Amino acid sequence: MKPDEQQDDDIGEKKRSKPSVRRRAEAIRPFRCKNLIAVIEEPENIKNIGTVIRNVNALGVEKVYVVDPKHSLWDDWQELRERPSLSSTSVSAVKWTFVKRFDSTRDCLDHLAKKNFTSIVTSPHRKGHRNEVLHDADFTAYAKLAVWFGNESRGITDEAAEASAMCIGIPMFGMIESLNLGTSSGIVLYEVTKQRREYASKYKKRNRRVPIPPDQQVDPHRMIADKR
Repeated sequence: MKPDEQQDDDIGEKKRSKPSVRRRAEAIRPFRCKNLIAVIEEPENIKNIGTVIRNVNALGVEKVYVVDPKHSLWDDWQELRERPSLSSTSVSAVKWTFVKRFDSTRDCLDHLAKKNFTSIVTSPHRKGHRNEVLHDADFTAYAKLAVWFGNESRGITDEAAEASAMCIGIPMFGMIESLNLGTSSGIVLYEVTKQRREYASKYKKRNRRVPIPPDQQVDPHRMIADKR
């Protein structure tokens, strides 16, 4: 992002009154994807963390976990929210997004297991693992879901892959078969949140498959637009 574009975003953020921010928060609350976490494993560049946080916030993912053995981030979320390095690259999304760091992949996996989360990883085809193409996978089958994204150069670790329910691949059709972390997280999380929101609009409760009558189903995009 260019400096002048960042400045425009900052000015726009400051101009938004508290009532308008409150109205926006109320409008989007029903469409946030609860029990959905994006996990970034050992990212090399703090700017990429900010980009993922921006994607997470824009798409309605509940939280971001960062496996950060190098201690690039701060443990205290409130302090982290005020850091210019993340605030600028996330376009202030870090102020509205819960971020938690872990010292190791094992620490993060153990924490997720205690909370009964199922992990899936984004990774090219892995022999011996369940491999699914992004748009063919069912992301509503898990009540609590953690979606892992690997290191920019090394990808996901074997430890994370072994603990996952499946490996998700993004179909690519060019000479270059790779995407950067910001792009891949945006593509994957868009599909995941789309499926889970559609599921939530069809069923009254996550654990009870009771269909809502078609005339009562809600288009989340239209409702949010109407409340702006």
